[in-house]
Amino acid sequence: MTAPTIPTTRPQPGDEPALPPNEPHETRNTQRDGGLIIVCVVAAVALIASVIGIGFGMRAIDESKTNVSAASGGSAAGAAAAGVPEMVDVALAEFSVTPKVVQVAAGGMLMVTNKGTMQHNLAIEGQNLRTPMINPNGEADLNLGNLPPGDYTIFCEVPGHREAGMSAQLKVVASTNGTAAAAGRPQAAAATTPTTMSAAQMDELMAQRTKAFPAKTDGTGAQELAPKVLADGTKQFDLTTKVVQWEVEPGKKVEAWTYNGTVPGPTIRVNDGDKVKVVLHNQLPESTVIHFHGIEVPNSMDGVPDITQPPVKPGESFTYSFVAHGPAVGMYHSHHDAAKQVGNGLAGAFIIGHEPVPAGVTVAQEQIMMLNDTGTIGFSLNGKSFPATAPVVAKLGDWVEVHYMNEGVMIHPMHLHGLAQLVIAKDGYPVPQPYQADTVTVAPGERYTVLVHATSPGTWAWHCHILPHAEREDGMFGMVTAMVVK
Repeated sequence: MTAPTIPTTRPQPGDEPALPPNEPHETRNTQRDGGLIIVCVVAAVALIASVIGIGFGMRAIDESKTNVSAASGGSAAGAAAAGVPEMVDVALAEFSVTPKVVQVAAGGMLMVTNKGTMQHNLAIEGQNLRTPMINPNGEADLNLGNLPPGDYTIFCEVPGHREAGMSAQLKVVASTNGTAAAAGRPQAAAATTPTTMSAAQMDELMAQRTKAFPAKTDGTGAQELAPKVLADGTKQFDLTTKVVQWEVEPGKKVEAWTYNGTVPGPTIRVNDGDKVKVVLHNQLPESTVIHFHGIEVPNSMDGVPDITQPPVKPGESFTYSFVAHGPAVGMYHSHHDAAKQVGNGLAGAFIIGHEPVPAGVTVAQEQIMMLNDTGTIGFSLNGKSFPATAPVVAKLGDWVEVHYMNEGVMIHPMHLHGLAQLVIAKDGYPVPQPYQADTVTVAPGERYTVLVHATSPGTWAWHCHILPHAEREDGMFGMVTAMVVK
């Protein structure tokens, strides 16, 4: 067998391969040219199809953009607003703002509801936009007006509430028509959004409220309750808890939970060593008890449900018996569902004897000033909101003794203009060295006893110096009164 011959050189470019025997050269050229034509035609068809496909794709994209633009006012910002509501519900409570991210169209409105047990408001950080203080179960509208699209922080302005968790994010998205605020409740928005008020209107409203002071309202709290003296000398005080309509300020009545129909309840005053009975008659829709705050009583009389006694159910009564040890400046209040019951009015003053005063001081009058900031009563002094608070009226040269009692849930720095306050006792305990102050800070549960020497005639403003507790766009409210020296 002869081995095949291996060529010693490679074919060079351009060299044509040898034709098989007996095949004409022209036939092979014709076949080659036809194949090239077919390949070119196929490639051309593929190219045309690709171009057409790209054209349809680009058209689809353009149409998609056109549709989105048309649906949203022709801008990217408008596209972002598609489906964004013009009015959004926002709920306030202790201590939260819901939802945590609020998205609303520019020019829209926040409809704010207070579902908590104390007053709250809602403000936009860095903007002069806020609601008034809103009572529990109340509502107010916050019109965004011309607030530009962007991200903001909304929060409750009551001191300490933002830090406790009452804040959320506000996303304002460009509106499709710029008239979102025109929908919904325009009258409510105009009535409750202070930024629509002119300076002249603000001055007029403030003057109206101030000139109305002291405004007359139904009901007066903290009046001394005369005891029923029993055969053995025991002083018996009957307290009936019931829900009544209570006028906090002119024309504003709320459902108050009361002792004997007033807020605060009647003042109980006894002497050191007196035998005391307090008979509770419960006419509330739920159980309650009485705790004697700052008063020495036997453990069984401490008034804590399921610890020292069973709850006093609706329609039932309970008698508290003890011997008074004084002097003491105390309070009595509910300790059952207390966040609601006390805030709604179930509190009163309990005084035993008299606090010692510096030599040479003769007290001309003694006043209770009970502070509250929550529930249906809200920011108040003795159950009333300015201009319905009662002024303290004194003669020139008189010494006036005042017992601050904080039954609220917030601290209150009580500031008296023009006259010094001489602090003589805290929680009923005499201070080692009385001291002067123009502002006395009273924390929840605390009592401070001060003496005021009426040495300068005039009407002197007297208020909590946490300003949202005392002033707002339409004037003074809440925890404001005055000392009038004649």
